[in-house]
Amino acid sequence: MSLNWIRRADRLKALPPYVFARLDELKARAREQGLDLIDLGMGNPDGLAPQPVIDAAIAALHEPQTHGYPPFEGTASFRQGITTWYQRCYRVDLDPSCEALPLIGSKEGLGHLALAYINPGDVVLVPSPSYPAHFRGPLIAGGQIYPLILSAEKDWLIDLSSIPENIAQAAKILYFNYPNNPTTATAPREFFEEIVKWAHHYEIMLVHDLCYAELAFDGYQPTSLLEIPGGKEIGVEFHTLSKTYNMAGWRVGFVVGNGSIIQGLRTLKTNLDYGIFAAVQAAAETALQLPDIYIKRVQERYQTRRDFLIKGLGELGWKIKPSQATMYMWIPCPVGTNSTDFALDVLEKTGIVFTPGNAFGEGGEGYVRVSLIAECDRLGEALNRLKQAGIYYDKSLIV
Repeated sequence: MSLNWIRRADRLKALPPYVFARLDELKARAREQGLDLIDLGMGNPDGLAPQPVIDAAIAALHEPQTHGYPPFEGTASFRQGITTWYQRCYRVDLDPSCEALPLIGSKEGLGHLALAYINPGDVVLVPSPSYPAHFRGPLIAGGQIYPLILSAEKDWLIDLSSIPENIAQAAKILYFNYPNNPTTATAPREFFEEIVKWAHHYEIMLVHDLCYAELAFDGYQPTSLLEIPGGKEIGVEFHTLSKTYNMAGWRVGFVVGNGSIIQGLRTLKTNLDYGIFAAVQAAAETALQLPDIYIKRVQERYQTRRDFLIKGLGELGWKIKPSQATMYMWIPCPVGTNSTDFALDVLEKTGIVFTPGNAFGEGGEGYVRVSLIAECDRLGEALNRLKQAGIYYDKSLIV
């Protein structure tokens, strides 16, 4: 029976189709047809979480107190672990009682922050392309998105000088993310200093997503917003354990920074959830205490895959500059094709899944994102399939 009188809330109408859900549908159909998929679409790390993390979760499961409702603001031990980690990595001192808040993954926190601070009609500055949660959360909250179009010519960095004065005066929040998903771009410390100064001038809250902080290569060390003088006074920084520690399905992350901003998010969350299962918090605390050698191995793994794929794609006409961070590659579509058509063509002809760049906003058109979430033997198979299917970027560039 059709219930035409049951209508969805208007806020859902503002949301564009979620491309990852659409990709899941196409992948399911391809599997039904017997295709051996090589899924390089989502940023879903391969492999297990580190053994000490698993052991910590198991040990916590045997403690009776673990099974009750966790504190709204997270366990004191995990919050202390977060602030200790920040001090060790960035020499930033944080108060664990009010300047750190565990989250059910950073995506949850980013979305709820928007609900806590954005009123209908508020102007929100969001780069394009960007991680979808950066613009979908504000859209759900009724915000008016002003896209900051990024470009390869400017190394995918936000050009603050391009923002009209009336927009800067009206804006309430600016979301940004370096090292960047999906473009893999990195930002120098000078950029962070400039954006903090600019945000103070216009009284704009800064929301920085630092979820790829540890996935850096070739000696590059990402910058934290909170390292910059004045950064903590005007912003917050999100982090996740999904990527570095292979804990994507565990759903655990955190936000740090300005205590007043965090308190607003905490207030909203107390009305919507009960926080993270305590066993997961114990495991996450253990992850943050792992020795540096673990991070080095993770970096080496992704760097090896990056270099392997750059070489192989070069043999198909793509000339790609090595990224300094993240677990992705951002590659241009062949001339004359848009990102959706190219990704679908690759999927149908080869069983390889790429993410079309327009999933990340209008500024992502003309590119696809490739996740480095498979070992080199599978990446080699993917390259062979592209070659056999005659999929090249530009044959004239092949040496």
